[in-house]
Amino acid sequence: MVSKKVVVMNPTGLHLKPAATFCREALKFRSTVTFTFGNATANAKSVLSVLAACVKCGDEIEIICVGPDEEEALAALTGAVQEGLGDDMAADETDAGGTQ
Repeated sequence: MVSKKVVVMNPTGLHLKPAATFCREALKFRSTVTFTFGNATANAKSVLSVLAACVKCGDEIEIICVGPDEEEALAALTGAVQEGLGDDMAADETDAGGTQ
């Protein structure tokens, strides 16, 4: 078993598009992949489970992987979260700073 805490930084948290991206990434691995948030544990391979966790921007989750490819799964999933799960965070930062 391996685990790592990571902060969800995409502006809308784990809404449908990032949740689907997170699940697609988790489904690439044979290991069991879950995450904890608050008192809940969610199945990272289930979009409904991910959405039900109600993770918002700035929330910290702990990703937990158990199985034959757990190290690779953990690295891929933490990387995906840190990169924004498909949300264009750079565009959001540009808009916040104003454009010419």
